[in-house]
Amino acid sequence: MSDKVILVVLDGLEYNTAAQCMGFLHALKEQGKATLYKLQCELPSMSRPLYETILTGALPIDSGIVHNHVVRNSTQTSVFSLARENSLTTAAAAYHWFSELYNCAPYDAARDRYTEAPEQLIQYGCFYHQDHYPDSHLYLDAEWLRRKYDPDFLLVHPMNIDDAGHRAGFDSAHYRNTVRHSDMSLSYHLPEWIAAGYQILITADHGMNSDKSHGGTLPEERDIPLFVIGERFSHSAGCSPAQTEICGVVCDLLGIQNHAKPVANGLLCEQFSYKGAA
Repeated sequence: MSDKVILVVLDGLEYNTAAQCMGFLHALKEQGKATLYKLQCELPSMSRPLYETILTGALPIDSGIVHNHVVRNSTQTSVFSLARENSLTTAAAAYHWFSELYNCAPYDAARDRYTEAPEQLIQYGCFYHQDHYPDSHLYLDAEWLRRKYDPDFLLVHPMNIDDAGHRAGFDSAHYRNTVRHSDMSLSYHLPEWIAAGYQILITADHGMNSDKSHGGTLPEERDIPLFVIGERFSHSAGCSPAQTEICGVVCDLLGIQNHAKPVANGLLCEQFSYKGAA
């Protein structure tokens, strides 16, 4: 068992599609190694605002990141900033908007695509800027970062599911098959991560609608999955976590004390909850 955390954000993954198409993750669930919860994403159901919500716990209306074209650094306390304050190592294999939120804005591919900067909030990164960048490559980027830098907190963010939804809509073979392919890519890496004792959260920013978009209040736009894997989770069926609580949960798992972020009651085993500890 480890204090190290891997957070996987599957961009654009609608809950019912995750429940139906992610065979490997559901195999882990049937074996008692993973638990699936349904979350409702915050509004607007758009990517950049919800990246900020996941990493800071702040609502978009409060963070000021209210649409995808707000290109600036976050002004909020984030998992990355709290980790760095506690001398923890951070890394991300992710879309370039994360680099803009927590490192440098605007993104300069020649400067930022491969980041090795111990002074930054995201110290080590492999960032991409095309939505069709293959998920299989992205997971390999993440695994390279994990093996080379051994980060305490690793963010993994593939984009192909969202890209498929924008091309074909959520009720399409293309969207469902892309989810299946991402699940298969995860199956190459999750067993090693689990064996190494990582605490793992797999979620989404938002879902997708039949208009090939998102941003509104439809259930298929707002309902998203949260899979949790690791011995420090309670795996309680009675827990009802919120998207705004992911940041606090990650901080607790990392051993960051007195972080003042909301944490989902009952999601973690009581003996591993650090919030408010002396």
